[in-house]
Amino acid sequence: MKINDAVSTAFSVTRRTGNFRIARSSLVKSAHLLERIGLAAVGASCGLYVGATLVRQRGLFESGWIVPLTMLYGAVSYYVGIDLSRSVARKSILGVSEQWSGLEAAELMSAAGTFVAAIAATLSVSILVLDQNLPNGLIGFVAGCWVVGSSLQVAAGTISRNCRVSMDKE
Repeated sequence: MKINDAVSTAFSVTRRTGNFRIARSSLVKSAHLLERIGLAAVGASCGLYVGATLVRQRGLFESGWIVPLTMLYGAVSYYVGIDLSRSVARKSILGVSEQWSGLEAAELMSAAGTFVAAIAATLSVSILVLDQNLPNGLIGFVAGCWVVGSSLQVAAGTISRNCRVSMDKE
């Protein structure tokens, strides 16, 4: 059996395992759900670093409530906003019209939000690892980057899902 035949058999429309049939669509949906959960875990870990940086700074955020809050917001924003629907994006690319559909805004907001949130997480990790004591203004900048980046991701996910619903109705 050639390797190409083995791969095509493995990814056929349905796969039999004994008497149990698994539809390809359910496998894809399960894989997509696992991917979303993984993205949420990455967002939560980035939020952990940002929250730990904020708690470490005396006088700005002295209580520990900020750590679970940044973790929760990071998990939600990464789950909702990073992996926008590719079928919606393909539909917008295939359209010849120059009309603004909102999907372009969602893609741009998702990219910008991911970038800004990643910068905040990277700065937080470097502050923690290098054991730096920075002015409150710089720590506030990191917190602001985290909030803006995560909010852009949530907005992008919301726009994308609303556009998908309107495109599916057409």
